Amino acid sequence: MKQSVQGLSENTISAYQADLLCFFAFMGERFGTDLGAAPLKRISIQDMRAWLAHERGRGIAPRSLARELSAVKSFYNWFAERDGFDATAILATRAPKFQQKLPRPVEKDAARALLETIAYQSEKPWVAQRDTAVLTLLYGCGLRISEALSLKGSDSPLSTSLRIIGKGDKERVVPVLPVAQAALAAYVADCPYDLTAKSPLFFGVRGGALTPRTVQKAMAAARMQLGLPASATPHALRHSFATHLLSAGGDLRTIQELLGHASLSTTQTYTAVDTARLMEVYERSHPRA
Repeated sequence: MKQSVQGLSENTISAYQADLLCFFAFMGERFGTDLGAAPLKRISIQDMRAWLAHERGRGIAPRSLARELSAVKSFYNWFAERDGFDATAILATRAPKFQQKLPRPVEKDAARALLETIAYQSEKPWVAQRDTAVLTLLYGCGLRISEALSLKGSDSPLSTSLRIIGKGDKERVVPVLPVAQAALAAYVADCPYDLTAKSPLFFGVRGGALTPRTVQKAMAAARMQLGLPASATPHALRHSFATHLLSAGGDLRTIQELLGHASLSTTQTYTAVDTARLMEVYERSHPRA
């Protein structure tokens, strides 16, 4: 089973585990017996349809249901190979269709305003410098918030590039802008806690590792001051990094590498964002629109 989840993030593995437990609970109730290897091998297309209908009846969204089915198929890929039986009924089950959500980036001017506003959010100067440094890494380097907060004291001072271990232990190197180097240096200079090679780079006010929730709250306060929509989250700065690079002429392959996407199709969603914006401007500006 370990090979079937190899390369997946811990969060994804935890979600798959929860999905499988729900699937087993439904099938156990449907068969009226404790699930062992034999009943699991007898699951039919009708059983799978009944499970999908049950999940839809619980209000599970198509996107989440597709993820649940993916978890079940991953398990059966491993199970069928291990025990040598035909799992076609499960593996051939089609995932529900859902509309791919487009990323919602922050406009360039709004991104700058957010970074300027966050610098004055806290009464403690080092906290304001910390939040500025984190958000600058998200927008300037396209990091996920988990990637920024997993940095260690050994990563300081920042050089012109940064080696990141992303989802599924996928490694990538991202360039670091001088503005990000300066933001981090200002935070490190005023941080009241000792940075060691193994300590977190970003500390919370009580000396523990900074949490994503703290960054999200700081971002929420800044966007309220600026009147920005709720979609202006820390993760939206990563979307903005990609969208603004694409608008400036960056090619998809390079952006894929910088973001650490395993598939180019994931990165291609940003071309749809760019086209959607172009049409917005056209419809708003063209006299015959």
